[in-house]
Amino acid sequence: MNAPVSGGAEQVFARFLDLERQTRAAQTPAQLAYSLVNDGQALFGFRHAALLIAGKVQAVTGVSTVEPNSPFVAFVEQAVAQLFKGEQLQQARVVAADVLSESLQDEWQSLSAAQVFWLPLIDRQGEVFGGLWLARDVAWNPAEQVLLAQLGDTYSHAWQALQPRKPWRLRWTRKRQALLVALLLLGLFIPVRQSVLAPAEVVPLGGRVVAAPLDGVIAEFLVKPNQTVKAGDLLLRFESTTLKAQADVAERALGVAEAELKANSQRSFADAESSSKLDLLAARVEQKRAERDYARELLKRSEVRAERDGIAVFADAERWTGKPVQTGERLMEIADPTQAQLRIELAVGDAISLEPGAEVALFLDSDPLQRHLARLERSAYEAQPTAGGQLAYRLDANFDAPPPRIGLRGTAKIFGDRAPLALYLLRRPLAGLRQSVGL
Repeated sequence: MNAPVSGGAEQVFARFLDLERQTRAAQTPAQLAYSLVNDGQALFGFRHAALLIAGKVQAVTGVSTVEPNSPFVAFVEQAVAQLFKGEQLQQARVVAADVLSESLQDEWQSLSAAQVFWLPLIDRQGEVFGGLWLARDVAWNPAEQVLLAQLGDTYSHAWQALQPRKPWRLRWTRKRQALLVALLLLGLFIPVRQSVLAPAEVVPLGGRVVAAPLDGVIAEFLVKPNQTVKAGDLLLRFESTTLKAQADVAERALGVAEAELKANSQRSFADAESSSKLDLLAARVEQKRAERDYARELLKRSEVRAERDGIAVFADAERWTGKPVQTGERLMEIADPTQAQLRIELAVGDAISLEPGAEVALFLDSDPLQRHLARLERSAYEAQPTAGGQLAYRLDANFDAPPPRIGLRGTAKIFGDRAPLALYLLRRPLAGLRQSVGL
């Protein structure tokens, strides 16, 4: 059992002055907190002390680090909170156990000493911002209570000198906190403009697609990506060895059929059998002529030429050279560089209600500080898988000003209708919750 140290008045007063000196010598709030709960133990003989600031225990006697979930800390915080509600802690006083609830009285007997003195810490406005819970087994005499009250002023002054601002729990009263919550709730109903971000690319507008005119292997590309071409310029060649051979064979087969028709025509005057074959041989000549014309047309198609002026839009010639392609397979596009549009891939999870004419802002990866404005022209009703493997809606937008270079990519910000701020912030979480639990 701890007891106050006895001695003459001079000795007690000397220790009291030394205790004040140690309090003022603290350099940080942590050092001061340690001093408040430990240095006075020799003078007042308390078993343990707890320092509370804004209702939370900051330091405990003999403990270097306070554990917020320990039973003693939880008991002291609950007891002080209950006493504050009853406005019984505005002055330094002895705390009676019967003013607490029965559950806290039971905890008091097991966790704290029987005699407790509350020493409040008061700021310059006269408001309590903290205090000391001092507990021992011996009753507090009037002389000790006077000394503790004097120490309370010293402790309060020292704490405010090291931490002049009030803790936020005290700066924000219950009314202020309730007002702040009300303002935040009202703020959730402020209408804001919805917007989503999606990857986008500048693509040709009204370009002419160059497709493979036949099944074959591409021999060479005669243009480079984004090269300017004129109508009639040669773009690429297919491997034509087989086509030339087929055309030559078809030409020779036609010559044989024509010679056979001519020979039978001459014999038909004297030979009835030859006369009967003329119609068959004439049909065969027409068949061979059609095969020859088709072979010549295929050979002619082995050289692909531009049908309009513009630039050749494709990724890489090496990708196609030597590769077999099928008829109709897209090879490149001839486009007017001054005519371009914005193609956006809007992920299904980010989709919002969008109307034609909605504002679109493009930020290119190559120039993220420059903003290019556009207007939504059309949006797909059905989502399609993208190159990245996700489902997305295709959106097309027209630029308000001269468009950037075709082929540039970036991020598009699409603006929708106005909606409450709560919907803007919680749209994705609500959608995820609906998908998870079906609400």
